[in-house]
Amino acid sequence: MAPRVVNIGIGFGTFRKLTDGLGEFGLQLGRRLAAHAPALATERGVHLHFHLPPERHGFFGDEVRYLALRPIQRYVHVARPRFDLWHTLHQHIAQRPPVGTRLRLVTVHDFNYLYAKRGLSLALHALKARRRLARADRVVTDTHYVVEDLRRHGGFAGPVDVVHLGARSLVGDPQEPVADLEPGSYLFHLSRMAASKNVRAILELAAAWPEQRFVLAGPAGGPVEATRASAAARGLANVRVLANVSDAEKAWLYAHCSGFLFPSLTEGFGLPPLEAMHFGKPAFLSDRTCLPEIGGDVSFYFRRFEAAHMRQVVETGLAEARRPGRAEAIRRHAASFSWDACAAAYLALYLRLVGAS
Repeated sequence: MAPRVVNIGIGFGTFRKLTDGLGEFGLQLGRRLAAHAPALATERGVHLHFHLPPERHGFFGDEVRYLALRPIQRYVHVARPRFDLWHTLHQHIAQRPPVGTRLRLVTVHDFNYLYAKRGLSLALHALKARRRLARADRVVTDTHYVVEDLRRHGGFAGPVDVVHLGARSLVGDPQEPVADLEPGSYLFHLSRMAASKNVRAILELAAAWPEQRFVLAGPAGGPVEATRASAAARGLANVRVLANVSDAEKAWLYAHCSGFLFPSLTEGFGLPPLEAMHFGKPAFLSDRTCLPEIGGDVSFYFRRFEAAHMRQVVETGLAEARRPGRAEAIRRHAASFSWDACAAAYLALYLRLVGAS
């Protein structure tokens, strides 16, 4: 007897930026789900449909089916076949699930607008988030911390699952040295340098610790340029700000830093610390939001952001990191956050929800 046909839709949104956190999530999950698609179809009768802009069709190969993303789908989405499950990959996607979808699943990565917006802007973001979550039957979050925000601020009372993201290891990737940087001489930070990343605290630390070198990297744009200008205006000769580093340069920067700084104030997960930890590097993190859940007991935490306290945490951590076995413990912790495990957890959830497990 042939298995019943089950249709699962995956909404990727516009899927333009593949280098930010949301793009990385869609890329890594999509690749792994596509690899399972042939067996799902032949053995279980489960067909995967990827909802993407037409120019992205074929991106994940020929074993999945593609649906075109259209602006009108913000208001109404009519598609065939009827979907047993529709998974929206992040809470910012405006397109609705198709009419007639049986179960609607949404991944909520963070509630960072709570910490970055004020006044009317905060109210509008909150209203938009609640409206989109009202369409969901079930939610997945990246961390247990986000579940707390979801319950408190998202107005969602339905079932929630937690699936940790993965973090790619760049250890075996090509590396390109960054000019005029001596290996082991600098502390490294990588982010888009928005205010929530708390780069200001790193500059304060650099001002109070002139003999220590700091390298900050991020995408070209206003926040990175503002950080560079601020460092220059303060005469911080020990701070170097890099824009648009290549993947090979990023791998080199991780591999040759003495430690990774990430005093962020608002994170739903936090991929860069884990990328650094794959190289055995000590991570120095804010003790806010989800970062203790991600960094675990192999990382070091800033309880405050005064320069004296931060320097003490870093110096203690650097000394601890030199102990035998410490770097290997850091690598093992990073390896526990794998994209294969993430995709397997999502696939198991899909099959359970549609009754095909």
